[in-house]
Amino acid sequence: MIETFLQPLAHGITLSCRAAGERGRPVLMFLHGFPQAAFVWDDMLLHFSKPEHGGYRCIAPNLRGYEDSSAPPDAKAYRAKYLVQDIAALIPTETAGAPLFALVAHDWGGAVAWNLANQHPQLLQRLAIVNSPHPGTFLRELKFNPRQQAASAYMNFLVRPDAEVLLAAEDYQRLWPFFHGEHGAPTWLTDAVKDRYRAIWRGGAGLVGGCHYYRASPLRPATAEDPGAAAIDLPDAMLTVRCPTLVMWAMNDIALLPELVDGLQAWVPDLTLEKIHGASHWVLHEQPDRIAASLQSFLAR
Repeated sequence: MIETFLQPLAHGITLSCRAAGERGRPVLMFLHGFPQAAFVWDDMLLHFSKPEHGGYRCIAPNLRGYEDSSAPPDAKAYRAKYLVQDIAALIPTETAGAPLFALVAHDWGGAVAWNLANQHPQLLQRLAIVNSPHPGTFLRELKFNPRQQAASAYMNFLVRPDAEVLLAAEDYQRLWPFFHGEHGAPTWLTDAVKDRYRAIWRGGAGLVGGCHYYRASPLRPATAEDPGAAAIDLPDAMLTVRCPTLVMWAMNDIALLPELVDGLQAWVPDLTLEKIHGASHWVLHEQPDRIAASLQSFLAR
């Protein structure tokens, strides 16, 4: 059974959360991306909270700006340091001061997770990433790989001041194609799933918060008006993650190309890399059993 609750944090932000499993058990935390929300992890929460799969306490917060979580109006409030601050404050409310058994994250949730693992290594024992680029490889590819620059060009649409209005127009006609692959709408994108997404996009801050993540980040392709990633250099000290890390990468992701996992070992020495062929960025919907099995094996080490 999924429980939902609002968790106030000491710095004035409240995160709406979904959870399963008994408090006091080792904690798995799951972070979502754009344009999703915490509900995409429900199957994993239920799976890993079962005794036969570890009996973990499993929690998936809605990141700031999503669903019923706090949604500051200023785009600057969505800079990485504030997103990390939220999760760093949330963790001890669930773990009673112990580290997470594992932090699991996808897409923008992974951007938060990579930074948290670098800045607060004491807060987690393991890190698992699903199709979310490490900031070092993402910066490299945005600077030097024309294919990734083209694949990330959509980011420059999402920073427009009217992006959320355009995305919401005519029943989200610009947003549904985000989920499409080379063969059009996927089979998992049923009417029921669409209704679940509509409820998220129409509630709370709507799509404003999600678009603010892009507006707040300099990691995007350069344009004539904005140098984007070309103006950034990050030292290795800001990129190194030393905890055991599993990266699961769907190789048919058209927005985040396979080159983004090349050279990861330079910053993530304890790395397990699993390439998932025949899956797209939305692998959580497409192959949930595969993701659960890989996580189960990783957690058992």
